[in-house]
Amino acid sequence: MPRYKLIIEYDGAGTVGWQRQAEGKSVQGRLEQAIAAFAGETVTVGGAGRTDAGVHALGQVAHVDLPRDWPSDTVRDATNAHLRPDRIAVVAADQVGDDFDARFSARARHYLYRIVNRRAPLCLDAGHAWQVAAPLDAEAMHAAAQTLLGRHDFTTFRSAQCQAASPDKTLDRLDVMRAADEISVQASARSFLHNQVRSMVGSLVQVGLGKWRPMDLKAALDAADRARCGPVAPPDGLYLTRVDY
Repeated sequence: MPRYKLIIEYDGAGTVGWQRQAEGKSVQGRLEQAIAAFAGETVTVGGAGRTDAGVHALGQVAHVDLPRDWPSDTVRDATNAHLRPDRIAVVAADQVGDDFDARFSARARHYLYRIVNRRAPLCLDAGHAWQVAAPLDAEAMHAAAQTLLGRHDFTTFRSAQCQAASPDKTLDRLDVMRAADEISVQASARSFLHNQVRSMVGSLVQVGLGKWRPMDLKAALDAADRARCGPVAPPDGLYLTRVDY
């Protein structure tokens, strides 16, 4: 059976997240339904990352085995035809070797978190960014973020429901940048714990508000205690932007 690599974009609002569940619309489930509709057989789609409800993707990666060879463009277009009207799209499809696995072959995952730092309500960005009305010091947030780089026990920034075997992860990048009213947080690592990015962003906002000092963020990390985490950022502003292989 030929295997295809899919690059997928989706709006996570209104979904239960990537992973197929007993109830509710999942991205994985809708892809499997759409592919089965044109392929004529039940399929299983494996993804690079299990994004939560409300989290978006610009470059989620998945793989699927199909019962016969189709041109890559046909796989993309036929899947998209059966995904309408959901805001899920296969941006690209390519045939790959049987040894490719969207999850286990990944070398790095890249996330973007968007914060709109203004008092006026969000209109176009509602549901797609976190609005923080009080002024944020993005430079202080960036300086604090650098204390989290490297390999650490990230228990503080790990959901209680995380199923990872170990809390130890290596964080390769955590940059905070401001452009006008928007503050972007870019995070890169081979893999992340459940809710790790949103937990780190929520704690960085405490620094930006002046409630925490950079050393407080490092102390929270070193404590390896979930209770030391700041308020977890909402899912609206989080995007899986790219996966490297």
